[in-house]
Amino acid sequence: MKDSETTLTPELLLGAYASGVFPMAEGRHSDEIFWVDPRRRGIFPIGGFHVSRSLSRRLRKRQESITLNAAFGEVVAHCADRDETWINGEIFALYSELHDRGFAHSLEVWREGALAGGIYGVALGAAFFGESMFSRRTDGSKTALAYLLHHLQGCGFTLFDTQFITPHLASLGAVEISRSSYHRMLRPAVETQGVSIYSVPLEESVSSLLGALTPSGTVQDTTQTS
Repeated sequence: MKDSETTLTPELLLGAYASGVFPMAEGRHSDEIFWVDPRRRGIFPIGGFHVSRSLSRRLRKRQESITLNAAFGEVVAHCADRDETWINGEIFALYSELHDRGFAHSLEVWREGALAGGIYGVALGAAFFGESMFSRRTDGSKTALAYLLHHLQGCGFTLFDTQFITPHLASLGAVEISRSSYHRMLRPAVETQGVSIYSVPLEESVSSLLGALTPSGTVQDTTQTS
């Protein structure tokens, strides 16, 4: 539980991520923030996202436009716009500051000029900590996740943290590992130098994923280079 005398800062938050913990609030209107270090951790193996046949067909129609950090505040607001949320005002403000400092990022999916889905998280070294995603149109969040994971793979990221695992995430390729296994992966990832979410232009990642999709819904091996 957060100490009432402790002021959360972006520096403290980044240090927490590097140590394997992350913050949550009890609810939108709660003043209490607590730190979480799950015994079992959810991760997406880089390159392990499962593109279903239906999602592959949707992506190959190329009906969406994909952007990076074009609407960070809107993405977080949409993620918090649900009956139960761990994103309170303080957490929203903290991630907005991390975004301003270049550590928090969002990927947006647009259809007909409106946000159809999106995802945001924190990048530290070669680790990306996925915080939340939302969908306003069919497969909006799946589309965002597919493009983000493919983009991070091309940029050289080695760890994608989903924090917890759900049946939905598991169906997309996420796996659950022990806390100790996660911490063994975390340290070398956050200490990696020279990795950036901008290492590869997003447009190249979008084209690469679309070019790798097959009618059966699989993704051909595509190793990107910057």
